[in-house]
Amino acid sequence: MSEIHSGTLRARGIHAMDYDRSTITPGIVHLGIGAFHRAHMAAYVDSLLAKNPSWGIIGASLRRPDTRDALQPQDFLYTLAIRDASGTKPRIIGSILDVLDANTQRAQLIETMADPSIRIVSLTVTEKGYCHDPSTGELDEKHPDIVHDLAHPETPISAPGIIVAALERRRQRGLAPFTVMSCDNLPSNGKTAGRIVRRFAELGGAGTDLADYVQSVSFPSTMIDRIVPATTDADRSIVADITGFDDAWPIMTEPFTQWVIEDDFPAGRPPFESVGAELVEDVEPFELMKLRMLNGSHSTMAYLGYLSGYQYVNEAIADAGIAKLVHGLMTEEAMPTLPMARATLEAYRDQLLARFANPALKHRTWQIAMDGTQKLPQRLLGTIRDRLKAAQPFPRLALGVAAWMRYVTGIDEAGQPIEVKDPLAARLRQIADEAGRDPEKLANGLLAVTEVFGTDLPQVAVFRDTVTNHLKSLLENGAKEAVRRLG
Repeated sequence: MSEIHSGTLRARGIHAMDYDRSTITPGIVHLGIGAFHRAHMAAYVDSLLAKNPSWGIIGASLRRPDTRDALQPQDFLYTLAIRDASGTKPRIIGSILDVLDANTQRAQLIETMADPSIRIVSLTVTEKGYCHDPSTGELDEKHPDIVHDLAHPETPISAPGIIVAALERRRQRGLAPFTVMSCDNLPSNGKTAGRIVRRFAELGGAGTDLADYVQSVSFPSTMIDRIVPATTDADRSIVADITGFDDAWPIMTEPFTQWVIEDDFPAGRPPFESVGAELVEDVEPFELMKLRMLNGSHSTMAYLGYLSGYQYVNEAIADAGIAKLVHGLMTEEAMPTLPMARATLEAYRDQLLARFANPALKHRTWQIAMDGTQKLPQRLLGTIRDRLKAAQPFPRLALGVAAWMRYVTGIDEAGQPIEVKDPLAARLRQIADEAGRDPEKLANGLLAVTEVFGTDLPQVAVFRDTVTNHLKSLLENGAKEAVRRLG
């Protein structure tokens, strides 16, 4: 069986690029070239390159060279395998022209970003890649990476530091800035990215015109949506059987994809709308809908599902109790906080429930449960704050928070260890170990983590009591029974 390679695609009859890849030139640098980007933005760009060949992508891995090492031998081509109950449909993506490893090719990366042909720098670096305080959305000026980058601006390691270094080089050369487009699951992700990058420039550009230059940079917000499970060896075998290629890193995804973008690109942009993206003046209503309905439900399902013994999302939603809880969370608790038409929200809810049940998409509850301290503020706590302001109950949201608390103890209901992947995992485990199985001590200890809960929520008695009572039920009765008792 041969490796995937640009010269052998059409001979195999595989759906591939309808453009001459040798004519494609880069117009985008993408920081954080992970699975989601390759299933989402890279696929949109691939669809428009036939008529717009100057918008190829140069990817950059900021932490590990895994993606570069996997894709380089196959000309950075890869298979996007779209799966549902009817089967798996492969598509070869060619929009990524190169991938740079920021650890060993940092200077080349910054120089590439400073090239005038690059008009957009996009990001999927996850919440923690922004080096910010999730409870405030501000730059964490004491973050080790930020401290390093301010002291060593020529060799930055953080996304904000790399972006500012490239912008400074463009400023020095008299070039217009590129547009910075965040594609991460952050509330008002463009505004968040702009606030962080501008503050970094203020701190690092004292006595220069850098801060003023960065003020002119555009940071459009986006709402992105596509479920992308981690690729397994079994997935690689399936793709090889279908295509006849050994693809080192195929991407598995669902048929559904959504991209809403604020149309603010002074340096120019490709016609994203021609390939299905929605260009709008304000992305916030769409983003809030996704965060509170999809992401909030996903996190709640992940913790309750994992604790209930379900490895995959489709297994969790097949549980009648969890399905009822998720439907109620979206309908009764999240939807009333959203500024969109009821019919639009109901249609979106039903679409989500169908997507969750897709048996072909093996989306692991453990994968969704990762980095909970970064996710909870946006996915659950913002909705809870709005419910509190309206004096409305939030029992299902509170159960989701309590399930996270139970999960980060690191021990499942069978007494087996849970591999808790989180930036604060060690601290969370210490709190759990000190509290033992006392729900009040455990809740109080975790609620004191201000990076997650801020200083306001822990002072609200109804929030503290509701979460603590759910945590007690989870510890005493287990997740399935706690869900059943909620009704």
